[in-house]
Amino acid sequence: MMNALANSSAVHDILAKAVAGDRLTSAEGLTLLESHDLAAIGAAAEKVSRAKHSEPYRTYNIDRNINYTNVCTAVCDFCAFYRGPKSEEGYVLPREVLLQKIQETVDLGGNQILLQGGLHPKYKLDWYEEMLRDIKSRFPEVNVHGFSPPELHHFTKVNNLPLRDVLSRLKDAGLGSVPGGGAEILTDRVRNEITRGKVMTDDWLNVMRVWHELGGISSSTMMFGHVETLAERIEHLERLRSLQDETGGFTAFICWTFQPDNTEMSDVRPTGSFEYLKMLAVSRLFLDNIPNLQSSWVTQGLKIGQMALMFGANDMGSLMIEENVVAEAGTVHYLSLQQIREAIEELGFVPRQRDVHYNLVDENLEAKAIQANGEQSARELVQLAV
Repeated sequence: MMNALANSSAVHDILAKAVAGDRLTSAEGLTLLESHDLAAIGAAAEKVSRAKHSEPYRTYNIDRNINYTNVCTAVCDFCAFYRGPKSEEGYVLPREVLLQKIQETVDLGGNQILLQGGLHPKYKLDWYEEMLRDIKSRFPEVNVHGFSPPELHHFTKVNNLPLRDVLSRLKDAGLGSVPGGGAEILTDRVRNEITRGKVMTDDWLNVMRVWHELGGISSSTMMFGHVETLAERIEHLERLRSLQDETGGFTAFICWTFQPDNTEMSDVRPTGSFEYLKMLAVSRLFLDNIPNLQSSWVTQGLKIGQMALMFGANDMGSLMIEENVVAEAGTVHYLSLQQIREAIEELGFVPRQRDVHYNLVDENLEAKAIQANGEQSARELVQLAV
């Protein structure tokens, strides 16, 4: 009983410290993750979120996750999406298909594409530069949020080029921002256990460091609920926070739970919504220098995705017109734009569309996107009826 009371008192003191705006230590972050007082942790995270975002709105984005190839030389036990270089199920999207997908996104009011693929062994850097130039010449207003750190590190190996040169050339060709994919857990013990042939911790961080030094921005992520310990989750957050102190280039953090179906780790017990909300809330309390936290409704569904806005998130993430990686693992949640907006409104906030910099989209353009997505939903209903 005394230990329980002492732990409860410690948690209360740590939460008060975070709400007051003081930085948590790694030990304090771990104490919160070890606690089961979700209500108290969530309430503190919401207070911190409202202090950082006192505006009356909560945001969302309209983009499309385009996987230009599923061919990958890395072997990741947690991934149901990749195919080896010799697999008959491997593909590379024809350029005209890629551009058509972007056109469909623009028609629905989208202002960004999330462009990611596997670690393809064949293509040189000029192939990726040409792809970016084709996109930007056709859609100059669309931000290309592309090529996660594992891909960018892979490009340096395939081309035998310094990282700074690779990033500079891609930036000049039209790369607008870098997604935080491929982080999983940023400790080498975990990475060695669940993947082979993929970027390790320091190199993942260095890709982001150099990109930020070139004036670029990026998101940061965590996939948890597999072989990592609670202490390693905190180590992951600490590494992101330290790099953000150094560069200031992370605009957002997104965490989600590992989806085990159809993977080599299918025997791992799925992490539930309780642990997801706690991890999200602790992230908000710990990452005092990363301004935005996104909900992961893609893995959690509508209701938990909505609850995330009361546990530290200030952004519902993307409409996600297309998503393939999580879907391959058997988790398929689809939300319409109307559902995303209603989820925000039900919590008393004004729903607003944003861009990659978290600037609000012009209200006239936002209204057109709402209308376009309403018409799209109507067409889908007609198709289902037929």
